[in-house]
Amino acid sequence: MWETKHSKPAAFYDRFTRKSGDQEITHYCPGCGHGVLHKYVAEAIDDFGIQDRSILVGCVGCSIFMYYYLDVGNISSSHGRAPAVATGVKRARPEAIVFCYQGDGDLAAIGGNEILHAANRGEPITVFFVNNGIYGMTGGQMAPTTPLGQKTTTSPRGRASRVEGPPMRMCELLATLDGPAYIERVALTDAKNHMRARKAVRKALQNQIEGRGFSFVEVLSACPSNWKVSPKGAIEWLEKNMVPVFPVQVFRDEDKSGTVPAPAGSLKGAGAAAAAGAPASPARGAVADGALGEVSMKLSGFGGQGVLFSGLALAEGALREGLEVSWIPSYGPEMRGGTAHCHVRLSKNPIASPFITRPTSLMAFNQPSIEKFADELLPGGLLLANSSMVTDIPDRADIRVVRIPAYEAARDLGNPKAANMIMLGAYLEITRAVAQESILAAFADHGMRPNLLAGNREAIEAGRRLAPSGGSSA
Repeated sequence: MWETKHSKPAAFYDRFTRKSGDQEITHYCPGCGHGVLHKYVAEAIDDFGIQDRSILVGCVGCSIFMYYYLDVGNISSSHGRAPAVATGVKRARPEAIVFCYQGDGDLAAIGGNEILHAANRGEPITVFFVNNGIYGMTGGQMAPTTPLGQKTTTSPRGRASRVEGPPMRMCELLATLDGPAYIERVALTDAKNHMRARKAVRKALQNQIEGRGFSFVEVLSACPSNWKVSPKGAIEWLEKNMVPVFPVQVFRDEDKSGTVPAPAGSLKGAGAAAAAGAPASPARGAVADGALGEVSMKLSGFGGQGVLFSGLALAEGALREGLEVSWIPSYGPEMRGGTAHCHVRLSKNPIASPFITRPTSLMAFNQPSIEKFADELLPGGLLLANSSMVTDIPDRADIRVVRIPAYEAARDLGNPKAANMIMLGAYLEITRAVAQESILAAFADHGMRPNLLAGNREAIEAGRRLAPSGGSSA
């Protein structure tokens, strides 16, 4: 005799320990489609055997709670930014299966530009778009996909075309672009449509496994709580009010495997230099040669001191030596005269995070930079201080301190703006992290005028003469 056993897909956690209350059931409202769609995604992950390399990127809204339930890698992005984050993850980890899971308020409103550009580029990711025509988590406001006439907390008289405009149809919109490989809209209504939804989920993930390009599945789903109907009534409401506005169909089904962005090497040094038409530099610094480990460095000062440019110059030079590189700037709203600093990582290996909390080096252009960041330096680290503006340095015997009178040296060169390149030259002399010629080659590749290139060379070499040579500080 046949025996039927019901069990969760293996891609689900056994217990949902991240949520309060009953840890064996989801917290979604009765009749909500999220739980069903979660199940279809989890089953596909199980069947394809991709759990260990799947990465979920979620955003704000009910959709973000998927990370409570799905036992895969997960990243929570800013509101609407999941396609941009997924793009970065996929390019950095091309072997991963990266998928976004977003609602209509998130994807079609604040994230509208993100999804358009990811689709237009044909990023080889998968996007699941849950469309219930309303903001579910935050109180039932009107969404970009709210049908005409529907009453919400922000359209109490019903959505009107002359006031709020008609609803946006994301599948139709994306189908006008050349980049997407697969676009389909499905609905969680009757059994036939549930099977169609299940097949669409599987196809969207299989497309990524096979490298076919950007896949987008829109899922029409019920929201009984904010529609203020029963779970059964919500299905009827969906069929009556949503499906006629958003027809269920395939809008695009092509193999874009020959046109998708090539993630492998696209953000790496040698690949980036070649793509820009610039040959990789024959010169190599200590990181590329293996004499120095990973550089994790903060550069800090006032806006207008060239702090960010110094960090960018170092990063650009490292790119030309085939290194993995990250550069993140941060500056105050007033920019010039305000605070400015950047994080720079250089490594022969993939970089897990560009953000630096404990740097191995600090290039401080002013006293506030010392006060803010000097205590963060790791033991054995390098503090390179612009002694023209830094007077007090923490008494730490476990770090190396080098003082460079950058502004006096720049004045002696007749170029007061060259202090940042003098500081950079001193850093290169101390650490040999990146070859000087790699940085100058980057300047030339970006079209720097010969007189400016000569001036920067002169400033870098002046900084090198001011610094003690050699050493292994990063």
